[in-house]
Amino acid sequence: MKELVKVISQALVDHPDKVSVNEITGDQTCVLELTVAKEDIGKIIGRHGRTAQSLRTIINAVSAKTRKRTVLEIVE
Repeated sequence: MKELVKVISQALVDHPDKVSVNEITGDQTCVLELTVAKEDIGKIIGRHGRTAQSLRTIINAVSAKTRKRTVLEIVE
């Protein structure tokens, strides 16, 4: 899951080398913290949050197979 978010995010931004994903796992929940360069934050969020919502939709579809709730947080 972590690699999926990283690959998709690197394809969207201008500085793919500054993309990092930190995974915090618990019993029922997994939190993915996405960090990008300051000038690329708008590209990850998208217009009216559409790109971020699409990323979250993909993550929820993949996490349904593992039966574990996954949350994506975009860290500024």
